[in-house]
Amino acid sequence: MTKILAITNQKGGVGKTTTSINLAASLVNAGMRVLLVDLDPQGNTTMGSGVDKRFLDKTIYQVLLGENLVTDVFLATTPGKYDLLPANQELAGAEIEMVGLDKRETRLKDALHPVQASYDFILIDCPPALNLLTINGLCAAHAVMIPMQCEYYALEGLSDLVNTIKRIRTSFNPALKIEGLLRTMFDPRNLLAQQVSDQLQQHFAGKVYQTIIPRNIRLAEAPGFGKPVLYHDRQSKGARAYFALADELLAASR
Repeated sequence: MTKILAITNQKGGVGKTTTSINLAASLVNAGMRVLLVDLDPQGNTTMGSGVDKRFLDKTIYQVLLGENLVTDVFLATTPGKYDLLPANQELAGAEIEMVGLDKRETRLKDALHPVQASYDFILIDCPPALNLLTINGLCAAHAVMIPMQCEYYALEGLSDLVNTIKRIRTSFNPALKIEGLLRTMFDPRNLLAQQVSDQLQQHFAGKVYQTIIPRNIRLAEAPGFGKPVLYHDRQSKGARAYFALADELLAASR
């Protein structure tokens, strides 16, 4: 059965896009069929997957407006080996244009339905905002992965996101659940990071992934080469962490 996972956090710079790209590649490495959806107008997931967003004729924008099917738009990526629904700055206008459309909150869900059975995992990289694009991602998903840094403001933002998920559950997607909280850019030498990590495990018992994504220069370098970190430096701490996250996700899905 296909698992659709929204990767979201309204706070920017928490490793959301890094997680989307590298988890997709790690799942493919484990033998899974993966579709990665770039739902962020910045198009960083698209660029980090080796696709130049400046030269795209069709993107997720046309899919959301009903002008194209997913099968008309998706691209097979190299070297990530996952399929990609790309995005660019054009997507920023989608929110305004979608306001007057029918089923504006579930347009992504409806668009993905015909191709859903072709994949084991569909990962949705949501924008760093609680907007209509993010709502579409949450309505389409079975579960939510929340990447977050272990710092004070992260806890404050997490409360807002949890409330949004509750509202989506009530209005559109009653089966939506929090799959897990992923600690990213983690430095074990930082006392505050350790304290926040402990608080997360106390308040969200059973919802915090055992895998921790460390601060790692190879993870930071890989997007510049347009590739997931496992094709940049397979032995790096960052690559090994995402292999472990994929294994943890697969174990929980069985």
